[in-house]
Amino acid sequence: MSSVLTWGPAGAGHALASDRLHRLQHSPHAMWNYVTYRDAIGILGMDADTIYPEGATRLDPAVWADLGWLTCFAGPPESAVDAMRAAVRPEALNQYTPDLIGSLREEAAVFLGGERGDDLEVIGTAGAQEGVALSLMATVDPGDEVLVSDPGYFHVPSAVVTAGGTPVGVPISASTGFRLDPDEVAARITPRTRALVMVDPMNPYGTVATREEVEALAALAERHGFLIIHDVTHGWLRIDPHSELHVLPVKGLTQNAVATFSVSHCWGMAGARVGFLAGPPELMRGCLQLKASLTRLNTNLVAQRAAQAAIADRDYLDRAAAVVRGNLAHLERTLAGVPGLELVVRPQRGLSCAVDVTGAGVSAQELMVALFARRVAVYPGDGLGEGAAGSIIRINLSRPDTWAMDHLRDVLGDAVAEAASGRWRDPVIALLEGKGTARGRRLAASLREGAPA
Repeated sequence: MSSVLTWGPAGAGHALASDRLHRLQHSPHAMWNYVTYRDAIGILGMDADTIYPEGATRLDPAVWADLGWLTCFAGPPESAVDAMRAAVRPEALNQYTPDLIGSLREEAAVFLGGERGDDLEVIGTAGAQEGVALSLMATVDPGDEVLVSDPGYFHVPSAVVTAGGTPVGVPISASTGFRLDPDEVAARITPRTRALVMVDPMNPYGTVATREEVEALAALAERHGFLIIHDVTHGWLRIDPHSELHVLPVKGLTQNAVATFSVSHCWGMAGARVGFLAGPPELMRGCLQLKASLTRLNTNLVAQRAAQAAIADRDYLDRAAAVVRGNLAHLERTLAGVPGLELVVRPQRGLSCAVDVTGAGVSAQELMVALFARRVAVYPGDGLGEGAAGSIIRINLSRPDTWAMDHLRDVLGDAVAEAASGRWRDPVIALLEGKGTARGRRLAASLREGAPA
């Protein structure tokens, strides 16, 4: 019996599937429709059950340099683990818990730079992704348009489709400073525009919106009547000590804004599933009603206690940021020794960066497979958008030991040479064509012509 988790070719779909599900399944951002570790496992003929025993999602850190998943491997804070252990009591498990305990709600607002009141309320979510999803469901009707960055976070466009909307890409490039440019946003606003999802720092580049850009985007939201969903979940690790994070809606620039973050990534607590959504109280009440309708109100109380301890542990963030800065410096030295590879832009915040691979005459997907064969796991850009689909790999910089970055340095040159030789070109082409998306076909056609996309 094959598992629904086997990342092979999709079937025709169920006869009762909705139009929303059909649209999602044809999106290049949908689960299984972009190149992942499982695809490399299949091309290389590895045994997925051995690599992922009992359905595990993390590669064994003793033998793998896992540089793709975006959780902070420097976490979780010990204080969070201790708080979770202390919270495991019968009363935390045998009843429905509050959406958020009051003190955690207060602390999340303060952490964002505001305070609860007539203009700001905070609710709990299962990570920032649910914060984005609830905000979209609360504001987007079928046929509405939502502006998203391209490249951008994997699951934002699919969340738009799931809410019934249409994602509209706003290009991110050197000409925009690898940030969301208000002029580019303005050029794509139509009467159907209902929201802008702003991931800040920008995934995968780690660039941060300036104060002037945030103010200009807020003015556009006011003028055209759309919601800004400000996802700042990667913003708490400061790589550039001079960078500032300007969080909407606490700046008082517009009521057409919400902010969301979680403890999943910067604190290394993805398994806790605790996040926060902050914005105008009436909209937060509506989002909470949607959450109650879909999944009831309870956010795990044991995990809430851990999240509260993590947020209070500011020393941890300094330590984790130091790890990221050290690994970035290590990577820069590595790239200096591999012709054709370079950082797209130096990140300012977060835990990752993007490397442009086109100068080496390879595609991101071929290099990803060659690296996986050497027990280095990275994500290629086809899940992140159209503009850099075949040209970048994203690298997690948060592992606190030196082995992973040293191992990457040891094998990177050989992996580039192997990818450039064309060894993996035909299987990658077949894989991309099998995805069944326009993006996959475009990348495959580019590789057939002998040029990385």
